[in-house]
Amino acid sequence: MKLYSSIGPNPRLVRLFAAAKGVSLPLVEVDIMAGENRQPDFLKINPTGTTPVLELNDGTRIAETTAICEYLEEVCPEPVLIGNDAQSRANTRMWWRRIEQMIVQPMTTGFRGSEGLELFRNRVACYPEVSERYKQEARNGWLWLEAQLTDDSRYICAEHMTVTDIMLLCFADFGELVGQPLPAACTKLKNWLASMRAWAAQHE
Repeated sequence: MKLYSSIGPNPRLVRLFAAAKGVSLPLVEVDIMAGENRQPDFLKINPTGTTPVLELNDGTRIAETTAICEYLEEVCPEPVLIGNDAQSRANTRMWWRRIEQMIVQPMTTGFRGSEGLELFRNRVACYPEVSERYKQEARNGWLWLEAQLTDDSRYICAEHMTVTDIMLLCFADFGELVGQPLPAACTKLKNWLASMRAWAAQHE
């Protein structure tokens, strides 16, 4: 297997997920800043022009972080990062989806309409007129998530680390990089983030 990767939180999510599984993935770096992912050669690999893309040994290519992580969980079931039975998998997927909808999507939409506008204006739909509202929605999402945690919560949705923790780490770091840090009131999430950053430092 090999991974078409690049800068950004989504490729980082897959790299960290694989590292947590102990899976070594040779990387093919795609220069998205230069628009390499929008060129014909890469569009043959992934017609949506996005990274990451996992290429299997038989040449099959799997795009989208959810699909890639689900595939790696099935072929490398230990350690469990999504779930080992129907109930635990459903619980992880529920939180995965909540975080995508309440934090990730508004954060990235807000970024593309403001700080990232010059990079993305000719690549995807951008909404500069409402970018600040999307950023506020992301902040609201963080505050909602903070309220769901207890003072002794080590992880987001289980007694052990799951894909939701890895994804949230990647987007927390991305948000801080682009001017959308954790709200000051999110003290429990700040403790969680410090722990996850220490874990990531050992796997990158």
